[in-house]
Amino acid sequence: MFITENAKIVEKDGKKLVTDCTCVFDGCACDDIACEVVNNEIVTVYNACKVGTANFLPCRGAERFTTPLWRASKKEAFKPISWDEALDKAADILIKAKHPMLFGWSETSVEAIREGVRLTELVGGTIDGQVTHCHGPSVQAIQEVGYAGATLGEVKNRADLIIYWGCNPMNAHARHMSRYSTYVSGFFRRHGRQERKLVVVDPRHTDTAKLADVHIQIELGSDYEAFQTLRALIRGAAVTKEKVGGIPIAVWKQLAEDMKAASYGAIFFGLGLTHSASKKNSVAAAIGLTQDLCNITKFQIMPLRGHYNVAGLNQVLSWLTGYPYGVNFARGFPRYNIGEFTGVDMLRRKEVDAMLNIAADPGAHMPQKSVQHMAEIPLIACDIHPTPTTELANLIIPGTHDGIECEASCYRMDGIPIHLRKIVDPPEGCKPSNAHWLQELVQVVEKKLGEKHV
Repeated sequence: MFITENAKIVEKDGKKLVTDCTCVFDGCACDDIACEVVNNEIVTVYNACKVGTANFLPCRGAERFTTPLWRASKKEAFKPISWDEALDKAADILIKAKHPMLFGWSETSVEAIREGVRLTELVGGTIDGQVTHCHGPSVQAIQEVGYAGATLGEVKNRADLIIYWGCNPMNAHARHMSRYSTYVSGFFRRHGRQERKLVVVDPRHTDTAKLADVHIQIELGSDYEAFQTLRALIRGAAVTKEKVGGIPIAVWKQLAEDMKAASYGAIFFGLGLTHSASKKNSVAAAIGLTQDLCNITKFQIMPLRGHYNVAGLNQVLSWLTGYPYGVNFARGFPRYNIGEFTGVDMLRRKEVDAMLNIAADPGAHMPQKSVQHMAEIPLIACDIHPTPTTELANLIIPGTHDGIECEASCYRMDGIPIHLRKIVDPPEGCKPSNAHWLQELVQVVEKKLGEKHV
């Protein structure tokens, strides 16, 4: 048993307890984690969910990359090389390419993303990430109609109506309900769940729906119509249809009344909405509903972001380039056009002739045509363990576990920057952080480009 007394690191009997750590699994970025460390290895994790705990604990028996690996041809076997050789080869690949793609970034730090943007600008490439095919429609909708948002702290302290639409936090964000929304005791909601009403709108009877006060099991692809119906009802318009989305209009009328009666309401939505038939239009309708409700009471809406720093990718790209993702530097300045400069599309059209992938596994998750082209071009893959993407690579660069093996920062799903505390040292042979080796690569590229222009 440890007595922390507000300390960050406490040592006793050869064990070390590091408190106030941040979970680097999902967009909740829970920063109340404590880790017990013995001989530079995390042995016990406190407060994290099951998946978060697994993320902290070492993968015993799993192969860990600790030295760069290279093969000139993808038919050859990998051979170890030095870091200087690896950075030199990576620089040559990116500089020689006419249209390099730098992809991923959602599971690494803000500092690494900053270096990635600089590197992309130097080589005249395109930078993109997983956000393209997850909450990309959410970003588009926010650009078009605005965003009636708030922090998770506001939800925790004030909300008496929680709506989860097209998402299942019990499986995807295990601590979201207990830490930020439904069950947590807030400043103005001391009794937690007793003072909150939980509504789930989802075509499936999910684990979250099982806990709800009301589960509205709408038909697939009917989200846009449902939001516009609610907007009409809230504005007092007559709705003559008997059912919308397979749900009786009386149910929608009751939900509209509950929304108007709430002192503070919160809508959270997931990929079930962003990937519905209307995509960004469905999200725009949801934001419009929230804005209408703000004329009556207090309401907010928020996408349930997946990876722990996927919101950080949008943030960093926005304040460095003015655009949230799919940013192209081929003309020496940033350009943005969804479908033209997004990773999946450029790979599918075979417009990319070299690729650097970091903190993502497109080899396992992209469409087949995109992955086939990845196998045909020079590929640099930065990762901690072997993945389908590293199997396609020419150069493997050992990654560092940001927020566990190095100090860093990220953005929570509500746009709040979070500090990531270092817990253990990275394995011997790895760089101190992903930002560190990226900064070194930027310096190598700058030197080579300078020599090229002489």
